[in-house]
Amino acid sequence: QVYLVESGGGLVQAGESLELSCAASTTIAAFDAMGWYRQAPGKQRELVATLSKSGTTNVVDSMKGRFTISRGNAKNTVNLQMNSLKPEDTAVYYCNAISTGFMPYWGRGTQVTVSS
Repeated sequence: QVYLVESGGGLVQAGESLELSCAASTTIAAFDAMGWYRQAPGKQRELVATLSKSGTTNVVDSMKGRFTISRGNAKNTVNLQMNSLKPEDTAVYYCNAISTGFMPYWGRGTQVTVSS
């Protein structure tokens, strides 16, 4: 059974950085793509960044230049480096993994709170 576990969230001040990590129960090479999403209170879940099996990365325009998605040092991890955090980045951040023919896998999320 596939599971994803996020870590690294916390409370920071505006302008500071955080690195989130997503650990999968298997090597991330087993997935066609992995991604980070976030959901702020009262808002819909939105895409933050994706990492394809080939290594192609994509970050949503509004977060480009501040957020970076990458493979972790371990074969089963994907990281999200977040710099210059803003209060509007406050949300629960979720890890996502996609494999063709299967429903997407989701972690339980990690809370990021940015104070002004």
